[in-house]
Amino acid sequence: MIEIITNVNGIVNNFVWGIPMLVLLVGTGILMTCLTKVFQISHFGYWMKHTLGSIFTDKHITAHTDKEDQSITQFQSLCTALAATIGTGNIVGVSSALLFGGPGAIFWMWIVAFFGMMTNYSENVLGIYYRRKNDKGEWCGGAMYYLRDGLGAKNGMKPLGSVLAMLFAVFCLLASFGIGNMSQINSIAGNMKAAFHIPTVATGIVLMILAGLVVLGGIKRIATVTEKLVPFMAIFYIIGSLVLCIINAGQLIPALTSIFKGAFAMKAVGGGIVGAGIKMALTWGMKRGVFSNEAGLGSSVMVHSSSNVKEPVRQGMWGIFEVFADTIVVCSLTALTVLTSGLVDLETGTVISEAEGSALVGEAFSKVFGPAGPAFIAIAILLFAFSTVLGWSHYGSKAFEYLFGSGSIIVYRIIFIVFILCGATMRLDLAWDLSDTFNGLMAIPNLIGVLALSPVVCKITKNYVDRRIRNLDKEPMLSAFPEIQKMQSASLKESD
Repeated sequence: MIEIITNVNGIVNNFVWGIPMLVLLVGTGILMTCLTKVFQISHFGYWMKHTLGSIFTDKHITAHTDKEDQSITQFQSLCTALAATIGTGNIVGVSSALLFGGPGAIFWMWIVAFFGMMTNYSENVLGIYYRRKNDKGEWCGGAMYYLRDGLGAKNGMKPLGSVLAMLFAVFCLLASFGIGNMSQINSIAGNMKAAFHIPTVATGIVLMILAGLVVLGGIKRIATVTEKLVPFMAIFYIIGSLVLCIINAGQLIPALTSIFKGAFAMKAVGGGIVGAGIKMALTWGMKRGVFSNEAGLGSSVMVHSSSNVKEPVRQGMWGIFEVFADTIVVCSLTALTVLTSGLVDLETGTVISEAEGSALVGEAFSKVFGPAGPAFIAIAILLFAFSTVLGWSHYGSKAFEYLFGSGSIIVYRIIFIVFILCGATMRLDLAWDLSDTFNGLMAIPNLIGVLALSPVVCKITKNYVDRRIRNLDKEPMLSAFPEIQKMQSASLKESD
């Protein structure tokens, strides 16, 4: 039976991540980049100032909401989204891209990340514009809602919008147990056993208890934990990687040269497309999340929609920064750490180590830190993967809520927590493959929605640019629903 499932899944996986998906993912990013007049470059200073810069200058970005207010801050939404996207793919995935695609794979990661910024931007803009509040007072947004209420509002499109919304929720729910839970926990358990000889069962029990304490508290508790965990783990890993790059500074120029030279070799192009997350899943590097920012999957928009932000474009800019931080910063540092370590022949692009996955990065760190190198990577994977579990628990709960109602979310959370122990103690080759399939299937309805509603994204973006940058007097576009538009407009005037 398992063999049959594996074979069927392989066929589906190849179809999902084939040329059509390549065209859909990259094409959507290119289209949104063109329609928004290359927003990620033309307004680089502006969105950087209002994301990273605002963390230090605008108290409203980080100030917690009142106890009665079920929304979270913009910074918390970013941290929760980054918690889900910065995972094992940033370490294991990147090393796999180098192994199978050569240094040139990193160049294609950068290229697709550039366009992916605007895909993620568009998802978040639509998420805020079409979100609603549930009976608990929580914001509910995501691909399900802009498919049903956005695409479905077009003439004759209501049945299609409803069906695509339902499919997205089902695929997201299934993916949350695989890529968002068991696969991550299995990586933690395996690394903790290898580095510290801790039994996998013990790791599973501890993580199940810790996750239960957070996940059962809902989005506000998850956000409270991730806003502390994500900055710490990012800085922890970035500093460690920078130390290695500085020590091996003499190899930085050759490493960068090998990336650009290798980008146009056939092997590097194939590996690079895999590394960017848009080519068919013929290499396992792609299926392990080589390109980990999830732009186009419609996942992170569910937490971004829980933000207390009023302007859709403001949250869209956080989406741009999310892709930038995940790929341009973290993935690039992982690549440069390995490339400057002497474990890769920079002339041929061949990995000259027998290590794979996290072990390859661990070996690179051991060149400088000795035995502490693999331990450093084990701790990094612990932080990265556990934060991914927390983020995906929210994604799965919102999909479950859409399908079964808000009153049943506790059932999902309990099942999700139990699956953590399963993930620590079982072989997960099939689970990885299945979760990658559902991850890819999520992208199809989501990108159909983004493409169909691209004119809406353009109108909202132009409206924001005219008002906030050109200082023109216009009525803001804040929501597709008159009652929410009125409420948010009044609140926006007060804050201004």
